[in-house]
Amino acid sequence: MKFITLVFIAFVLSSLAPTKAVVVKVEGEEEKVACIVTDLRVCLPAVQAGSQPSMQCCGKLKEQYSCLCGYLKIPSFSQYVSSGKAQKVLTACGIPIPKC
Repeated sequence: MKFITLVFIAFVLSSLAPTKAVVVKVEGEEEKVACIVTDLRVCLPAVQAGSQPSMQCCGKLKEQYSCLCGYLKIPSFSQYVSSGKAQKVLTACGIPIPKC
């Protein structure tokens, strides 16, 4: 029973994750960034507890910085992106808070 529940939760999360690509210009070159919100799961403990984020979390946030405004438009994700604890995580990672 627990396995079926876990599979169902994984399926729901993967179907909700936006997978559009955002084009970002880096030093005159265009680079596509895939906006996959589930990649930010590594940041969830820091956002929920307001604790220091891991290096992996900071790396994923920097990688998906251009996607954060899009995540704010999704009600089920916006609570995590716009919270005060999430802003502390961004600051701890040296990432500016997006102005959407």
